[in-house]
Amino acid sequence: MADSSYNAFKMAQDQFDRVAEQINLDAGTREFLRVPMREYHLSIPVRMDDGTIKVFRGFRVQHNDARGPGKGGIRFHPMETIDTVRALAMWMTWKCSVVDIPLGGSKGGVICDPHHLSLKEQEQICRGWVRQLARDLGPVRDVPAPDIMTNGQHMLWMMDEYETITGGKYPGMITGKPVGNGGSLGRTEATGFGVVYTLREALKNMNIDPSNTVASVQGFGNVAQYAIQLYTQLGGTVICCSCWDQGENKSFSFFKAEGIDLDQLRKITDRFGGIDRAKAVDLGYRVLPGDDWIKQEADILIPAAMENQISAKNVENIHKRIKIIVEAANGPTTPEADQEIQNRRIFLIPDFLANAGGVTCSYFEQVQNNMNYYWEKEEVLNKLDYKMTSAFNGVAELAKKNNLFMRDAAYIIAISRVADACKQRGWV
Repeated sequence: MADSSYNAFKMAQDQFDRVAEQINLDAGTREFLRVPMREYHLSIPVRMDDGTIKVFRGFRVQHNDARGPGKGGIRFHPMETIDTVRALAMWMTWKCSVVDIPLGGSKGGVICDPHHLSLKEQEQICRGWVRQLARDLGPVRDVPAPDIMTNGQHMLWMMDEYETITGGKYPGMITGKPVGNGGSLGRTEATGFGVVYTLREALKNMNIDPSNTVASVQGFGNVAQYAIQLYTQLGGTVICCSCWDQGENKSFSFFKAEGIDLDQLRKITDRFGGIDRAKAVDLGYRVLPGDDWIKQEADILIPAAMENQISAKNVENIHKRIKIIVEAANGPTTPEADQEIQNRRIFLIPDFLANAGGVTCSYFEQVQNNMNYYWEKEEVLNKLDYKMTSAFNGVAELAKKNNLFMRDAAYIIAISRVADACKQRGWV
């Protein structure tokens, strides 16, 4: 369970400040990069199906666009806050930078719960969000994408509203669209596969055969499912995964000592990644408390859910056998927990490197949109593998050379590139 007392934006700033100190970043640049360049707070009125008007709060934060147009998802979540969006926008800046794609960092959100909204009501939220931001979105300004509880259909509604307002065809104004409507093959798998490409390289560096490893995964959404898929294809075994139960309003873990069956679980999972507990029990799974994913005797932990999931309160529950943590989620580990992970010499692949496969493939989607020429799936995934492997090796080499924690090495590379771009433009 998340540490509710922790502020995601403060955490992002603390991580930045520590590295800015390490690389002796000048005070002006430091002050500029630790806060967003622009942010928007929106009130979105929607006529509900029962005829009443409900006003939803929305956000868009553009942290930095020195290296290219802003890039970042929009999530629908009942617990969304402006500070979470600020943190995610900042992390997007570093994520695009560390994999060296020419984009900046943005993020968006709406405080709502799609579980309790009809498709018509969700469409109105999408169109209302774009209507208020149209002048500050677009392929050369800021490019949204799906995030938690948003999908390709939401992106199409947003694109259609943007094109209606601007009077042109701009498929590159948003990514994560369905294939056939400007979407890219391989995008669905990209984030989860990218996580495992970096894990594969880490295991290679540590001379560990993937088939001799066991993993525990937090989450069972799109990212978690595709990470499990590729990891098991490499020969690994996943013994535990967890998911959020909307009805109970809490999470549960699903354990099987001989390894979970991904295809089997997918058949009893709803579109939000919720696993049917009763059916899972019938299939031989033990249903455990939601936090038990972190306690499993495994070699690898893959947090693939929300931010602030590994904290000072539960880091001691990590089993002594764990060798690697791969952060598939954004900001899952607090700085206090980071310190303990370093002390225990667990190899950590930081979030903005590990899960950069999604934004990398979004960049590929944009390129294909701009060319109006689309690649085969194999070509997309091969390009993704090359980008993720190259980025991982660059960070790992710096970490090894200077005896750095992987997160610090990734930040040094990412922040240095963005700071240089700001200086070259004469902004700082």
